[in-house]
Order: sequence, then structure tokens, then C-alpha cells
Amino acid sequence: MKGFVFHGPGESSWQDVPDPAVKEPTDAIVQVGVVTICGTDLHILKGDVPEVRPGTVLGHEAVGEIVEVGSDVRTVRPGDRVLVSCITSCGRCRFCRERSYGQCRGGGGWILGHLIDGTQAEYVRVPCTDLSVHPLPGTVRSEDAVLLADIFPTAYEVGVLNGHVRPGDTVAVVGAGPIGLAAIATARLFSPERIIAVDLAPARLEAARRLGADAVADVHEAPRQLVDDLTDGLGADVVIEAVGVPESFELCTRMVRPGGHVANIGVHGKPATLHLEDLWIKDVTITTGLVDTYSTPTLLRMAAAGRLPTGQLVTHIFPLNHMAEAYDVFSGAAETGALKVVLGGEQHEVAVPAA
Repeated sequence: MKGFVFHGPGESSWQDVPDPAVKEPTDAIVQVGVVTICGTDLHILKGDVPEVRPGTVLGHEAVGEIVEVGSDVRTVRPGDRVLVSCITSCGRCRFCRERSYGQCRGGGGWILGHLIDGTQAEYVRVPCTDLSVHPLPGTVRSEDAVLLADIFPTAYEVGVLNGHVRPGDTVAVVGAGPIGLAAIATARLFSPERIIAVDLAPARLEAARRLGADAVADVHEAPRQLVDDLTDGLGADVVIEAVGVPESFELCTRMVRPGGHVANIGVHGKPATLHLEDLWIKDVTITTGLVDTYSTPTLLRMAAAGRLPTGQLVTHIFPLNHMAEAYDVFSGAAETGALKVVLGGEQHEVAVPAA
């Protein structure tokens, strides 16, 4: 089969790789129908995630069809269409029992495309199948469902829920890429007074408006001042960091009000300065986290009911074997206008929706 293989920082290729096989009785083999590319994959290619060894097939998000299951798999069978979660859960360890599946110590957590071969291939082996895939209702398109493998639960859990967004809040989202846009969409579920999006790309700020941001600010045009102006100098109740660079994190800590929350979603490859000399007296709560995906069943029900704007985030669709081209488009988002890039599915033309 073919897969997209990481060879080291800056080096990757779509190439022949061995077919996956069932190794444990809880495994399943999934024929991949639809995959997407995550900002974390770009961090891997830059060398920001040194745990990923050269020779690893990348990818941790997919929709596909079960083609083989181990003897202990109970919840799915060959022929079922499933969402492959970005997080694998053993279901037995202390953390899984607390729904902290991202911290699984029983062979799970974020392993696909990280510690084992991932989903950007024609087939993938999924460990701990019963708790790591979700059967899909026929009403949810694969191209929409794949966004529930990672970005929507990540934005919702690590951004909105960890940030304790409440009705009437002012929420600032720094970074209007796919994760930031999903944070805007899911923050709206809690009826904040206003949502402010901060980014450096005009196309992404316009997308933020479409997804529900009430105000937008270019990162180079005093976003902190905008927040102060809109809050009578108080600051935002919740600030969500959705970039993963030191400058954006430090901006978030300057925009939050006393007693507010900074929810860090971004994957950081470099140290950021924590200005405790300013923050210690402000009662600020800072949270970080890897998604646990406990919210995925809820988000799937909402998607089936048409309550999540998943399709609005997909800007480009490619055939599965155009992986290198899709990576180029996704990584060059400032020039291409890419938000979420999807490979596979029923449509194979490159498509960009109207603004």
C-alpha cells in the first residue's frame, strides 16, 4: 500500500509501505476513505516533535471502513464506516477511567502518526478499537466527520471547556486557523457576549467572521487595545491560544482580565516566557492540554443534527494520492487561503468556497 512517510525534519514522501496487520486481539484494520492534515503534522515535519521517528506514517485523523478486526473487538465489524479518533484509549488505566484518554498509560493516548504508523495511508491499524473508533450515522458525510477526529474536540475541550466559557463572556481567540475557527464555533454554544478573533491573515479573519466572531483584529494592529476598548479596559474573560508560538502565548497573557482564563491549545516547539511578575497578582488561570476526545460522541450527535459548521472549514479537497500537493497547499495557507484540507471522499477536485 501507499502511505505518507516522515523521514526527518523537512523530509517526507508518499511511498510504498508494508500493509498493516492485526497484532493484538483488540486491533482493527481500517481502509482509509478520508483523511485530513493537522497543524501538528506540520510541527512534526519541522522537527518540533522529536518522538516521531523517521519511517513513521503520519496522520491521526480519518474516516474509513473496517476491513478486519481482532478476536476481542466487540463494537464494530467489517463493513462498518467509522471515525478514527486522534486519541487511542485502553479503557482500563487510571487516566482512561477518569476520561483523560489523552494521558492513557495502557498503550494509548496520541499514538497514531506519533508513536506508531498513522492514518495518512490507504490502510491503518487501530489499536484498542472498541474505544478508539466511532461508528458513523449515514447522515454525516465523511468529509464532515473527519473534522471530528481532532480539531473540533480539541477546540471544544482544550479551549472552550478548559477556558470555562460562560454566557456573557468576552472570548478572545488568538489564531484563526482550523483549531481557532473551531473554538469560535463551539464557544458560540455558550452564548458569550462577544468573540474577538486575532490573526495575521485577512482570509482567516474573514473566515472567523463567517464562523461567528463579532470583532477581528490583525495581530500587528494592537489587538490588546481592541480588547481593552471593548471591555472598558478590563480584558477578556477567556483567551484561547490557538497558534503555538511564544509571541501568541505572551499576547494571550496580556489580554486576559484579572480572574480570567488563558486556555492554551497550540503545539509549542519553543519556550515561551511566563511573566509571573505581572500575572501572580491577577488570579489568572492558565490551562494546557492534549485533547481527550471524551466529547466526540456529543459532537457527532450535533453534527448529525446540523448544529456544527464543519463543512465551512474545508477549503480544499484532493485525491488521497495527492498528499504532497495537499501538504504544500496547507502549509502555504497565507498564499493559498487553505483552512482544512481533506483528501479522499466523493469529490476529488480542488475546491475553494466563496468568501
